[in-house]
Amino acid sequence: MKATKRARPKLPAISEQMKAWSGALAAATVDWPQVKQSAFFGLTALYRKDTMFAVLPRTRGMEAANALAFRIDTPTAKVRVLLKKDPRIGSAEIKKARWFGFEVSSDADLHDALDWLGRAYAAASQNRRSS
Repeated sequence: MKATKRARPKLPAISEQMKAWSGALAAATVDWPQVKQSAFFGLTALYRKDTMFAVLPRTRGMEAANALAFRIDTPTAKVRVLLKKDPRIGSAEIKKARWFGFEVSSDADLHDALDWLGRAYAAASQNRRSS
């Protein structure tokens, strides 16, 4: 009996506009202390030391062609309220890590996207201390 391979999820191609937005976000985070960036399946993974805290589309998107993703394992009550109130945010639990998608639809969304990346960056520090 031949073992069946599990199909990889399709990663949607992103627009030139999303490439520009992702590039701007990557440029804004590259100088944050302890941040490194790495190519990752058509995405740019953002790490704080060894903890991945976000992925930005480079050539492919995660679930939506115009979405980035960030990780906050244990959001505070205040952050949970903000996550639920923002219609641009979706969530998924992957291997017990809490990942949130943020859909970008205009230049105006970049400020909020950067705020969420900052929260994920701060949470990555918390994750390292509790590991």
